[in-house]
Amino acid sequence: MRTEELQATCRAVMDEVSKAIVGKREVLERVMMAILCNGHVLFEDYPGLAKTLTANCFAQATGCAFKRVQFTPDLLPADITGTYILDRQSGAFKLRQGPVFANMLLADEINRAPPKTQSALLEAMQERQVTLEGETMRLPRPFIVLATQNPIEYEGTYPLPEAQIDRFLIRTNVGYPSREEEQEILRRRRERGREEVTMSKVCSPERIVEMQEHVERMHVQDVIEDYIVRIISATREHSQVEVGASPRGSLALMRLSSARAALLGRDFVLPDDVKEVAVPALAHRLILAADPWIRGVKPQSVVESVLKDVAVPKVV
Repeated sequence: MRTEELQATCRAVMDEVSKAIVGKREVLERVMMAILCNGHVLFEDYPGLAKTLTANCFAQATGCAFKRVQFTPDLLPADITGTYILDRQSGAFKLRQGPVFANMLLADEINRAPPKTQSALLEAMQERQVTLEGETMRLPRPFIVLATQNPIEYEGTYPLPEAQIDRFLIRTNVGYPSREEEQEILRRRRERGREEVTMSKVCSPERIVEMQEHVERMHVQDVIEDYIVRIISATREHSQVEVGASPRGSLALMRLSSARAALLGRDFVLPDDVKEVAVPALAHRLILAADPWIRGVKPQSVVESVLKDVAVPKVV
């Protein structure tokens, strides 16, 4: 696959999703980059901002098998992974696959389920496999978790453990639309005449896997790798940070930088690619010290200050 073909396919997917999601091109690009990296996305924003709709539209546009799980306090791990049930006719136990056996899994309000249920996704998110009754089963390719959580309503919720948050390639928000964009949303809903939005299939899971393999072969110079490592090291040494980004953060930064370069039609990574994806890739991986956290310092601002302090390399 050529980079031009990848770029054209990605634009076609985002253009199709834009028929339903108005004016959020940056958000769509971030989700598209995560898909190119076969990485998971955590949407953290207020209710009613099209987080679920965005996930559904991407699944339709890419032709991926899509499953949705509404996380609730009484949700069990077997409700996600599946379980073995007795077949009365044969007398044998047969596997009833759970919704995790899909290309795209929407974990809606993921922080409303208890830790035992949340942990059912850990193996699937990292190893792309599920182990049931001692039998390990691979998940389909691609496999991407799109999770949502509400940042303002914490009653009856279970905060995600740091180990699970770290498994999300990016964390992003959608944000409110402008007045013009919101009026466009109303106009499209009126013309559509129904609540459901139907997307045309412009891609396929097999094509997505090809694009992911192409991104893995992107050229990353030694100076770019050094730049990434210096950014990660700076998060660990920052005075307002208790725990900085791990090597998983370094890998996430490199992969997302490669995906952004491919999205822009390049076969090589530039420092601007690294700077552009640093906040969504790293902010959720930092644990702030007690005093900055009490004062309301945001991890995003810490990453932004690190980017200002770390010298940008010259690429030849």
